[in-house]
Amino acid sequence: MSGNGLSYSDQGGEAAPELAQEAAASMTPSASAAFGLFSSGTKKNEDLKQMLESSKDSAKLDAMKRIVGMIAKGKNASELFPAVVKNVASKNIEIKKLVYVYLMRYAEEQQDLALLSISTFQRALKDPNQLIRASALRVLSSIRVPIIVPIMMLAIKEASSDLSPYVRKNAAHAIQKLYSLDPEQKDMLIEVIEKLLKDRSTLVAGSVVMAFEEVCPDRIDLIHKNYRKLCNLLVDVEEWGQVVIIHMLTRYARTQFVSPWKDDEVVEEYNENNFYQSDEEQKEKVQKVKNTYTMDPDHRLLLRNTKPLLQSRNAAVVMAVAQLYWHLAPKSEAGIVSKSLVRLLRSNREVQYIVLQNIATMSIQRKGMFEPYLKSFYVRSTDPTMIKTLKLDILTNLANEANISTLLREFQTYVKSQDKQFAAATIEAIGRCATNITEVTDTCLNGLVCLLSNRDEIVVAESVVVIKKLLQTQPANHGEIIKHMAKLLDNITVPVARASILWLIGEYCERVPKIAPDVLRKTAKSFTNEDDLVKLQILNLGAKLYLTNSKQTKLLTQYILNLSKYDQSYDIRDRTRFIRQLIVPNEKSGALSKYAKKIFLAQKPAPLLESPFKDRDHFQLGTLSHTLNSRATGYLELSDWPGVAPDPSVRNVDIAEAKEWTGIRGKPKKEKPTGKFYSESEEEEESASGSESEKEDKEETSSDESSGSYSSSEESSNSESDSKESTAKKTSRAAAESDSEDIKVKGISKKRSTSSSSDTDSTSSKESSSDSKSESDSKSDFVSGKSVSAISSKKEETTVQDRKAPNKQDVFLLDLDDFCPVTTPMAVPAAALLSPSLTADLEGLSLSSSSVIDVATQVSMPTKTHELLHRMSGKGLAANYHFSRQPGIFGDCMVSVQVTVTNTTDQKIENIHIEEKKLPPGMRMHEFSPIECLEPAGSITVSMGIDFCDSTQTASFQLCTKDDHFNVSIQPPVGELLLPVTMSEKDFKKEQGMLTGMNETSATIAVAPQNSTRLVIIERVVKAANLGVVPSGQDNIHRFAAKTVHSGSLMLVTVELKESSTAQLVINTEKTVIGSILLRELKPVLSQG
Repeated sequence: MSGNGLSYSDQGGEAAPELAQEAAASMTPSASAAFGLFSSGTKKNEDLKQMLESSKDSAKLDAMKRIVGMIAKGKNASELFPAVVKNVASKNIEIKKLVYVYLMRYAEEQQDLALLSISTFQRALKDPNQLIRASALRVLSSIRVPIIVPIMMLAIKEASSDLSPYVRKNAAHAIQKLYSLDPEQKDMLIEVIEKLLKDRSTLVAGSVVMAFEEVCPDRIDLIHKNYRKLCNLLVDVEEWGQVVIIHMLTRYARTQFVSPWKDDEVVEEYNENNFYQSDEEQKEKVQKVKNTYTMDPDHRLLLRNTKPLLQSRNAAVVMAVAQLYWHLAPKSEAGIVSKSLVRLLRSNREVQYIVLQNIATMSIQRKGMFEPYLKSFYVRSTDPTMIKTLKLDILTNLANEANISTLLREFQTYVKSQDKQFAAATIEAIGRCATNITEVTDTCLNGLVCLLSNRDEIVVAESVVVIKKLLQTQPANHGEIIKHMAKLLDNITVPVARASILWLIGEYCERVPKIAPDVLRKTAKSFTNEDDLVKLQILNLGAKLYLTNSKQTKLLTQYILNLSKYDQSYDIRDRTRFIRQLIVPNEKSGALSKYAKKIFLAQKPAPLLESPFKDRDHFQLGTLSHTLNSRATGYLELSDWPGVAPDPSVRNVDIAEAKEWTGIRGKPKKEKPTGKFYSESEEEEESASGSESEKEDKEETSSDESSGSYSSSEESSNSESDSKESTAKKTSRAAAESDSEDIKVKGISKKRSTSSSSDTDSTSSKESSSDSKSESDSKSDFVSGKSVSAISSKKEETTVQDRKAPNKQDVFLLDLDDFCPVTTPMAVPAAALLSPSLTADLEGLSLSSSSVIDVATQVSMPTKTHELLHRMSGKGLAANYHFSRQPGIFGDCMVSVQVTVTNTTDQKIENIHIEEKKLPPGMRMHEFSPIECLEPAGSITVSMGIDFCDSTQTASFQLCTKDDHFNVSIQPPVGELLLPVTMSEKDFKKEQGMLTGMNETSATIAVAPQNSTRLVIIERVVKAANLGVVPSGQDNIHRFAAKTVHSGSLMLVTVELKESSTAQLVINTEKTVIGSILLRELKPVLSQG
């Protein structure tokens, strides 16, 4: 069974053909014979239905194999859907896998029946078998019914945190399906993509990049921190994932690195050193070359890591690397792809066609790349016409003085080909060679004239057209050729060739004064039987002869004009009226008739004989748009190289930010040696137990490790939820979170003690708590006082170990020892924001033994800071925001958000304000007052309110200055949509009793022994969500209560510690969606080690 599981995992969604073969191989002879009769009647379908309803798993398995075999052969098995779907809950894993394969095929067609099994799929999402979980997600995402979009979104979010990379891979696939079903889910899907981009599994990488390209290809900022990891994982990703990642990285590199092409000439000039140059001149030249261009190490990393893939067995991978080198590599290095592309010409004709198209485009600009492989492009008799034509085009592009004689001999053979379309293309190629290489122009022209006597009409016609174009370049020397072609006019019947000869005679009628009138006489006889194209040229010839030789041709021309006046084609009738008024003077003639000769006999520019691939280079090589020479749906343009490279530090780990926050917090800390979290490997455990400085070194040198912490706007805003949802992913992040949680609860405790002792100001209380442990012990017997003393002592023990290089999450955390200078000023804007009456009301709320946390304790508590606008994106304007947890500032339904705006430029920024709010229905926003002027290096904090309508939907708007507009968005964690409430244990139980059944969600979690104390549980829960603590008479039960900001619905949270280090987490609320999200976020918070 394990073998089957692995093959199923490897095959993914394409498992059906394999299963069909397995079904065929496992059938008994009688079953095989019966299967042969299956398609002839409907009776066999009845047999299959009976087998599916059998009580024996063997019969059901046999039936499912036969049904999947039918699907693999393209037969319709939809009528069996009701019988198959009954087995979706089968306990036999093999049957369940085949049922899911069937459902994936027909779920979209039979949506109503598939919806009946939604609950089964939801249960299967928690199945111990990774294949069942993945298959359930695939079936769920295949049911394209808008009503189940929320269920699909929850399933994708859960699957994105699954321990199995195969399930996470399927979550990435489901993202694209959900986006096509409901594009409004884009913002939430971007969060999942951001999280999956951090995944270090090679199985997931290709799928999540495909989802990125489909949902948000313009969000380059999500790639910054993952760029080096993707480059290093590239070799181990599956082939189709490699193709997607390479194309994405090509687009990324064109926006982040400067052009490596512009200085090639300077380098070449430097290489040809003058032997007699002085040392000083030599040094100056060296310095000049060094200053001109230095390749970014990340640019070089991409080129180095993709080069081995040129040996791939997959033609698409080789083609992807070739286009990457073409668009990104220095011209001197791009030549390494030519050998690999030539190797692909041994593949089937479809692959040859695409590869040759790309080579044709390359060979126009850089002939030298493919000149050594000239013979590889010689045409074979077995090649189809499309391949022959492409090879011919490439040979013409590669033609030069050295190889033209060889190519012309080759072309002579091609002209004799039985494939007339190819022969005509060869004649055009000879004409292109004659135009491009002046030394062989006469030779080619003479050869083409010889072809005029060919028996094949198509060859003669094409020769005439090409000769006409060649003669336009130097007509004075070729009067004899024009006469020869005039004689051929009687025999040639192809309209294009006849029209070309008539045009030549008319254009150069002064050089053949005796022949031209006679040609007009002959064509006048056959005028009514000619093609429209030829008639137009006869009219032109008559007009030109009328102007140059009116004595001989005046009557002939008038005769032709009278004939064409009544022609069936309106084009010819219009041309006749125009010419008559222009060349035949009368009293109605306008001033234009004076210039008739200049109009008709003006010097014409010689036509250019160019390759049809000349203009295709503006499309990215290897794309559908390049193949079609037309912009295809979904095509993403390659941007031009930036003049100045963007800041390369965005691809670094957050070392700079860590140093910044170390400076703010004062003294450095070391990581706790015992603070180890659950991890997937021993290597991660070692990194968790090692010092923070070692981790920084690893992050500098290893691009794989750099995916743990992010600085872009979206990544920063979601880092907290990511760390909660994926507890076993990144130990470096987990260790930082552990550190930050300790700090946060101290802040809460300190605030409590400040509230309970109103006669002592906040500054003195902070000083006393940091000066000595004994003072904090003697404050009071309240729970808050105990928490201050207990955690202060714990903090003193780990002060030196805990703070060497804090993560950016430490921005919003409060510390009793080191945050004294930061916390005190933070209370000032909070007080300033509140109205006097509200401040008095809040100060009047004192702590009692029945309540530990209420609204007052949350007013000025700093929370996590999120990035709203990065200084690079904002042209020097940076903005961060945090949820201040202050109730009722802008209205009862609004969540208070504090925005800190910083000017990082050296100039003033004026009129900072909000415009163009894009809010979901029902959502409201109270803007902050416009900031008239922000001085250089200045920073200001303003407040705004947003009514999120009890949802985690994104509030998008534009942050504007006097000159610029920047699109930004704020998305709240579910814990910030709550306000803490105070209630007794009795009231809590009463309300909880009324919120049971569907209003209750619960989960059992594993809790480490050191995390089962009351203080730690309160600390972690309050950190994750804005909840109030409800007193409990039992030591093993902890209760928390809050109400939603918008609707005021109660949110009751209960944590009951059980035996054997487990706990029951129960949430009771009318808002079941918020309750389920909060449950999912609290589970990893409480289960962390």
